[in-house]
Amino acid sequence: MKTPRISYKPLGLAMGTAGGLIAGAAFKQAWKAIAGEEDAPDATDEDRSWEQVLIAAALQGMIFAVAKAAVARSGAVATRRLTGSWPG
Repeated sequence: MKTPRISYKPLGLAMGTAGGLIAGAAFKQAWKAIAGEEDAPDATDEDRSWEQVLIAAALQGMIFAVAKAAVARSGAVATRRLTGSWPG
């Protein structure tokens, strides 16, 4: 019963990395579409308003959370299909 869980760890790590890269690209595209700017503001950007910084942070958090959940769920479903056991 522990074999699927152990074998899932490297797959989960690789999928998490890929999900982070995809989420980063998705955030850049979303910010570009919403704000019309190439770069999202950092919390310490002096020339950006509180509103811009907080909207960018909320959008980034939402995109990363959704990507993380989608990647984790996809990996778990694929593992169940391959091994017959749920990895979590």
